Amino acid sequence: MVLLGLLGDWETEHKMESVEDETCREVLYKLEINIEKVKISTTPDGKVMDLFFVTDTRELLGTVKRRDEVHEYLRNAIGDSMISYDIELVGPEITARSQASSSVAETLFSSDVSGEHPSGLQTSSNVSITVDNSLSSAHTIIHITCQDHKGLLYDIMRTFKDFNIQISYGRFTIKRGRNCEIDLFIVQSDGRKILDSSKLNALITRLRAELQQPLRVVMMNRGPDTELLVTNPVELSGKGRPQVFHDIALALKKINTCIFSAEIGRHVTGDREWEVYKVLINEEDSLPIPKSKIEEQVWNTLMGWE
Repeated sequence: MVLLGLLGDWETEHKMESVEDETCREVLYKLEINIEKVKISTTPDGKVMDLFFVTDTRELLGTVKRRDEVHEYLRNAIGDSMISYDIELVGPEITARSQASSSVAETLFSSDVSGEHPSGLQTSSNVSITVDNSLSSAHTIIHITCQDHKGLLYDIMRTFKDFNIQISYGRFTIKRGRNCEIDLFIVQSDGRKILDSSKLNALITRLRAELQQPLRVVMMNRGPDTELLVTNPVELSGKGRPQVFHDIALALKKINTCIFSAEIGRHVTGDREWEVYKVLINEEDSLPIPKSKIEEQVWNTLMGWE
């Protein structure tokens, strides 16, 4: 594991817009470098320190040439905002993934979204999914009605990809307000329609859960401080949801709430992996705002409902 540190002047007063989502993740992805964990914090002079715990699929970060290549790509992408850059090897004790407490895990990572607001979390309402195997001789047809949201097609495609399902044809229609209807003609990886009822039930259950709660947002007390937690499922390929931290920072900026520090990591529960964003609120520099208001603002921004 390698620690890649960046010190930058990222305009921190109210937003702390991390380069992780906007620039670094794209750059490192092109370089075949995987981000395992991120820590972001402000400095007393108004700068931001970004620490990336990464692994190199080429296993070359121990060489000067590879390190120079990474530095050159980051410098070209970020420009003069990047003040300093450093990279060093770290031991496994530094990068061990911390697991959430049992109460937090039960709230954030439960897959039970049968209620209107399970575990006190925000949900997308009016999700209906039906299956028809009679209209087409070659395809299983999935009909979805739900509220439109940012990343809706991503959530659907990600779910089908995890189940190794292929989409042959699709139709997307926007109704009044946020409501939409989606018809998908799907087949298994072998090109056949899905006739196994257990497979269909598992697919529909997962798809309904992902559409009702593509992300989970909750405020928690951490001693005297307040922490915002946002989680989203990770694809089986290991990729996380794009633009999440950018949208969190944007949402907090809209309600004049400052970020003191942020950490991005992974949590494994059962057979699923989740990306976890832990954002420590700087209450000294922020206006007093109810936790429910912060949760609602972040949820609406992430869902694109503003």
